[in-house]
Amino acid sequence: MNKLSIVGAGMVGEAAAQIIAREELCRELTLIDVQGELAKGKALDVWQAAVESGSDTRVHGGADAQLLHDSELVVITAGVPRKPGQSRQDVLSINLPIIDGIMRDINQHAPTATVLVVSNPVDVLTYRAWSLSKLGRNKVFGQAGVLDTARMKCFIAEETGFSARDITALVLGGHGDSMVPLMRYCAVSSVPLSHFLSNEQIERIVQRTRQGGGEILGLKKMGSACDAPGVAIAQMVDAIAHWRNSILPTVAILEGEYGRTGIAMGVPCVLAGEGIERVIELSLDAQEQAMFDQSADQVARDIAEMNALVGGGA
Repeated sequence: MNKLSIVGAGMVGEAAAQIIAREELCRELTLIDVQGELAKGKALDVWQAAVESGSDTRVHGGADAQLLHDSELVVITAGVPRKPGQSRQDVLSINLPIIDGIMRDINQHAPTATVLVVSNPVDVLTYRAWSLSKLGRNKVFGQAGVLDTARMKCFIAEETGFSARDITALVLGGHGDSMVPLMRYCAVSSVPLSHFLSNEQIERIVQRTRQGGGEILGLKKMGSACDAPGVAIAQMVDAIAHWRNSILPTVAILEGEYGRTGIAMGVPCVLAGEGIERVIELSLDAQEQAMFDQSADQVARDIAEMNALVGGGA
């Protein structure tokens, strides 16, 4: 990838930039933020660290939207983070106009760029970004499930004592309390998780995964998670930059998959150079489908709330 831009030079954007630059996932990386001097300073810091790691990625920063020009991929991390006691939906009214402004800039300066939305509430804002773009659903999508899956793998490793390297996990649905961890698809070295853990232990992992972001927020007090989201972003960027055809949980616009249309939901997708190559539709049992429908209904309500805020249109 020649050029990648991150809009939002906060802690998540900076964490992602550090990995992307160090791993040389693009030749040129720009950090863009309304606080231009901050973005320049962080870009210079990231660049110097990357050079010391042997990377030739060039890193720039600033506030000018023209820095988006020629970007092949734009990662949106800008927005107000949650505070303790807030839900992701609580910041919708604040972050919605921010996304609208960023999408106007992208449409003007990088209209063919793939867009990866990270800002919260990510399901709703991914839908909004897609509706404002002139691109297909393969080019506008969100990050949530990669982070949620990482959290669940961490909790499984803690509960079982096994190496996290041997654990596979999968999370679907909205990014929040209604997410759907698919425990039937979780395993340790291909051995089903139910072989090692009781139903009570598994349910404890499910609940902690759903509240994973809130747990960190409550402990840190002064900020939300940043390092793990940065790694999750970099993993998705890596799949795109290297055309890996990786199967990763992705917030995608659904077109009939899982019985849903016109919403953005976390589902397994194949990611490669052109973005989403295809959505993978898993066979869900009755309980899993019911949880998925409940999560989808919540996202649909959130999108309706967003449409009310913007007057019902894009």
